[in-house]
Amino acid sequence: MVTTRAMMMTTSPDWARAVAILDGAEHVCLACHIRPDADALGSMVAVASALRDRGQGVVASFGDPFVVPAILTFLPGLELLSPPDRFPARPDVMMSFDASNVDRLGGLARSAGAAAELIVVDHHATNTGFGSVNLVDPAAAATAVLAAELISRLGVPLSREIAVGLYAGLVTDTGSFRFAATTPTVHELAAQLLRAGVDPAAVCRELYDRAPFGYLGMLAAALGRAQLDPAAVGGRGLVWTTVTRADRERAELALDAAESVIDEVRRTDDAEVAVVLKEDDQGVWQVSVRSKDVVDVGEACTELGGGGHARAAGFSHTGRAGEAIAALKGVLDRA
Repeated sequence: MVTTRAMMMTTSPDWARAVAILDGAEHVCLACHIRPDADALGSMVAVASALRDRGQGVVASFGDPFVVPAILTFLPGLELLSPPDRFPARPDVMMSFDASNVDRLGGLARSAGAAAELIVVDHHATNTGFGSVNLVDPAAAATAVLAAELISRLGVPLSREIAVGLYAGLVTDTGSFRFAATTPTVHELAAQLLRAGVDPAAVCRELYDRAPFGYLGMLAAALGRAQLDPAAVGGRGLVWTTVTRADRERAELALDAAESVIDEVRRTDDAEVAVVLKEDDQGVWQVSVRSKDVVDVGEACTELGGGGHARAAGFSHTGRAGEAIAALKGVLDRA
């Protein structure tokens, strides 16, 4: 159940509180969710860069594994990152990005719980409102939209460095401006970011058009074992596959290299829901779930201990892949 506080829109008085807190802070600690995507990391380094431009001290990090995904190493501002073991245990002011609940911060959740002020910046409908200040808007297309609003309210001009991080979050969470959340306001923000110096072709090349040769073999293995259940999800169909640890090891690829496999699997016309189970280095399945039009996979994944959006969500599963799929089908069929 999403709390009323977590559903506050961008007109919330919490904006004024957030600005006041940040105006009075000499140092700000920033964290995004574990295994960050472009929206989480891009939003965080953009705000970190803005605070640095204001002359404030910043510490930015995310929980273990502390490894920047290969496709995000182009982001400006990564020099502001520090390992999680150097993150203050009791920050005076802390901010979280793109995390719907405190557990998504991994080991930095302890710092969040001990912070004197915790500003939560997020756009997930499943956000639990775990901050002392919540800048949460489920209608926002990306956390980057809220990060851009905060930067504007802080009076920081959009440099190219700041704009690239925001654009990376915006373009990925809108599916390159294809998803339903892509409003005129989203395109207006994109235009502002381009005027600030973003090269959209260069950003999208880094995000979508680069992969080592070994990725092709990993993708081929995953597609070769794809299974379709046309009767699942009330007859709307479900397609699923796995990316095993062995697949990645043969290609010498990290877990984040498997993130884009779901974009290929979801293309089939025969299934409303697509699922890719990615085995991490500890043998735990990181499950990505997507739907096309009518099924709310966010609610289903929340019931299974994860979360996300109505059309894009996920959860973790320890055990066999088939057990995870059976559990997900059961939840979706009941829904």
